[in-house]
Amino acid sequence: MQTQVGIIGAGPAGLFLAHLLYRAGIDSVILENRSRKEIEGTIRAGVLEQWVVDLMIELGQGERLKREGDFHNGVTFQFSGQRHHIAMDEMTGGKHVTVYAQHEVVKDLVAGHLAHGGRIIFGVTDVALHQIESEHALITWRGDSAEEELRCDFIAGCDGFHGPSRQAIPTACRREFQKIYPFGWLGILCEAPQSWHELIYSRHERGFALLSTRTPEIQRLYLQCEPSDDIANWSDRRIWDEMQARFGFPGWTLVEGPIFQKSILAMRSFVCETMRHGRLFLAGDAAHIVPPTGAKGLNLAVADVLVLSCALAAFYRCGTHDALERYPANCLRRIWRGERFSWYMTTMLHLDPHENEFEQRIHLAELDYVVHSRAALTALAENYVGLPFEE
Repeated sequence: MQTQVGIIGAGPAGLFLAHLLYRAGIDSVILENRSRKEIEGTIRAGVLEQWVVDLMIELGQGERLKREGDFHNGVTFQFSGQRHHIAMDEMTGGKHVTVYAQHEVVKDLVAGHLAHGGRIIFGVTDVALHQIESEHALITWRGDSAEEELRCDFIAGCDGFHGPSRQAIPTACRREFQKIYPFGWLGILCEAPQSWHELIYSRHERGFALLSTRTPEIQRLYLQCEPSDDIANWSDRRIWDEMQARFGFPGWTLVEGPIFQKSILAMRSFVCETMRHGRLFLAGDAAHIVPPTGAKGLNLAVADVLVLSCALAAFYRCGTHDALERYPANCLRRIWRGERFSWYMTTMLHLDPHENEFEQRIHLAELDYVVHSRAALTALAENYVGLPFEE
């Protein structure tokens, strides 16, 4: 099998890249180790920046999003017994974010790509990258019975933090940075109507909590917890009692409902600045991870592949390598801004067991400053809805 760009991973990064390449007249093949049913059924958060929503619509994949997306003009910060609405739209010239779960994005992009003849090979195993430092790259994998191979001009590693793409770059060549946070999130999905019209970020003396949504009937909520905790220690009743305590507010009640999914997520920040090695280009979670507090993960992944698709289009149109060589630098400026904002939101809103009372007071003072300063609110809103996309 042969193509121009071999894409490893059918998550948002790989799928957006395939659509962008198709628009540019560039052939691609996506290899995915899970089944279509698995990638479309894995429920994950999805807060889309304004420009990502616009891009989906521009690519012809936004009709269901426009019907079913939950458009938010702001968020609520809750701390010290008070609630503060942050009007993102007023601070950013009318921009907003859209809550549209990642697996719904994946469903739309898979269906759209297959509809125009795109190739996605599901259920592959033993994926390996070869000849990435030569003129032409090679990907091998095992299908139903035998080993198969894909010859391509370039490889896009969109296979997440644990995928084989980043590992194909020699360790001595990789420049990596990481921070492990001393807390995690316990997340639940429950059947219940919305309790509040927008997301609530709550800093409480018992720990952080986030009230989000998926659909009018399904809600997503998170609690700060120990990252090594066992989910078996958290009965449904214990979860709801803790939620009620951390979201508690006079004259308002958090609506409870049957919990049908719960898990504990460890939190980290990670960047691999070596986003290119020979014919291999990393994008999305293969190159960087952010804590979910800033809602930047999916958005940064799409930014990567937008830059990459433009660089590949320039190569095939003009034969120039310049944009491909600049790919890491062009991505990393936005990536580090996203990392900074995610770290800022995470440290400001969580209780860090390693910090003393002075440091905790500083975080409360920062929150108090943010909600009472138009300049600080504008800076937060600009980052939350998505910084301008620089050419």
